[in-house]
Amino acid sequence: MSIQSEYFFPSSDGKTLVHVNQWTPADRNILGVVQIAHGVAEYGQRYEPFARYLCARGFAVVANDHLGHGQSVIEGCPMVYLGEEDGWWHVTDDIEELRRRTAKVFSGKPYFLFGHSMGSFLSRTHLIRYPGRLSGCILCGTGHQSPAVIAGGKLVADSEIRRLGKKAYSVRADDLAFGVYNKRFSPARTKVDWLSASEANVDAYLADPLCGGNATLGLFRDMLDGLSYLTKQSNINKMDKNLPVFFIAGDQDPVGDMGRGVRKAFACFQKAGLQDVSVKLYHGLRHEILNESSKQYVYQDVLDWLAARL
Repeated sequence: MSIQSEYFFPSSDGKTLVHVNQWTPADRNILGVVQIAHGVAEYGQRYEPFARYLCARGFAVVANDHLGHGQSVIEGCPMVYLGEEDGWWHVTDDIEELRRRTAKVFSGKPYFLFGHSMGSFLSRTHLIRYPGRLSGCILCGTGHQSPAVIAGGKLVADSEIRRLGKKAYSVRADDLAFGVYNKRFSPARTKVDWLSASEANVDAYLADPLCGGNATLGLFRDMLDGLSYLTKQSNINKMDKNLPVFFIAGDQDPVGDMGRGVRKAFACFQKAGLQDVSVKLYHGLRHEILNESSKQYVYQDVLDWLAARL
């Protein structure tokens, strides 16, 4: 059994309230805490089945909605938008603020960060900016883009922003950022087949009004700035060398270049001197491995990894 609660806290942007879901084991016999950072065009509540699974096994779980997602609505701005200035850094700071608040409530308990997709890139930014704050980190559905790819994306984003503005949606930018993913699964049944081999999960995502919104040019540009930062080896070297890190992804996930990008990120962490870093790729699974039909195996692997580091 778990007790679910919700609350808001002020974002580091100085004007937005950040929405949080929290799941707490009913018996209060808490082994540790897991904080979830969700992906683009989704929200924290989507992780409820995973959160309840962890709760039933002794972990308190928190998940905030990033700026411009879920219930963390920026006044006067479209959804899937991180803000006018410094959006990536505000969202990263919000992750740290939630960690600080939650760690105070569950004082002395091992504290883990779980980041999926965009949340994995935000988590990697957090690991660089706030070393030594965590007991471990799980990076799910991540990748590792080359400087040339990032530079090309910035050129497109800047050109489209000059034409349309940061709050606008651009078909050209969207095709560059996300459209290429679905081409790996042609002929595709939907525009987001790349998310999951499970058709039921893809359909649920498309039916959810808080999922799948058009990513703004501002978010696209903010993410590229974040990717530039977190893929530099000199920045990766700033991470806590004693931090346990677990990379997990589907071997058919285009975000991680079908596993190749995941292994590149893994190698960069090893090069930085991290002592406890491991990777597991799941055969036949795509991007949302927590929502695939065989998700119970992923759940168990995550639980085993957490339990071994309590």
